Amino acid sequence: MYQSLAGKVVFVTGGARRVGRGIALGFAREGARLVIHHSNSDEAAAQTAADIRALGAEVVVVKGDYRKYDDIAANFGQIKARYGRIDVMVNSASNFESGDLLDVSPEDWRKVMSVNLDAPFYCTQFAGRMMRDQGEGGVILNIGDNAGTRAWVKRPHHGVSKAGLLMLTEVTARSLAPYNIRCNALVFGPILKTEGLDDAYWAKVEARLPLKRSGDPDDAARACIFAATNDFMTGAILRVDGGEYLGEATET
Repeated sequence: MYQSLAGKVVFVTGGARRVGRGIALGFAREGARLVIHHSNSDEAAAQTAADIRALGAEVVVVKGDYRKYDDIAANFGQIKARYGRIDVMVNSASNFESGDLLDVSPEDWRKVMSVNLDAPFYCTQFAGRMMRDQGEGGVILNIGDNAGTRAWVKRPHHGVSKAGLLMLTEVTARSLAPYNIRCNALVFGPILKTEGLDDAYWAKVEARLPLKRSGDPDDAARACIFAATNDFMTGAILRVDGGEYLGEATET
């Protein structure tokens, strides 16, 4: 059954910029009330909030370094004070570090794990408790990529963090089902060119995809909305990647 998002409270981490911004705007168009998080993007967050309001949706901006548990806890306190509830949690904030397996330092490892896996785990706990106590269920969406599904040797710590996120999705789906809380993962392929990346290199990335083109933030938003509104969908891992998983794009 389709569940309407009108009036629902949707929290998008990393929601000020890039794909997270696209996801937030997509939910705003569905009539949701938004919470967008950022760590150090004040100007972008203000612009995204203005764009959300222009769509007629309500929004609050929270700021926190999600390497720090206390910042996460403080943000959920703000959400509870403002809205008193949360209906959809989107764990989108992420870093995308590269390196050689034998050269990853303890600091590099912790930087990646704290943002890509620890923070979604803690957000799942905070959001899950709120959803449980509301008594109406809810949805948790985790944003992954194919580094978590195939061995991507240039991004070892990133890949391990995203593989862990997929297992977190399945464990959450089973653990929270008694409270009517669903959890799904979206595995995205190339959506937006990484800032500073050479155009010629990006063209090669696109050429390795079976569809021979990159995606768009709207593709990400539509997938999240589908996963959030289909009430018989939980524990799913949905690829929205232009066929990246099938091709050569993750081999190097």
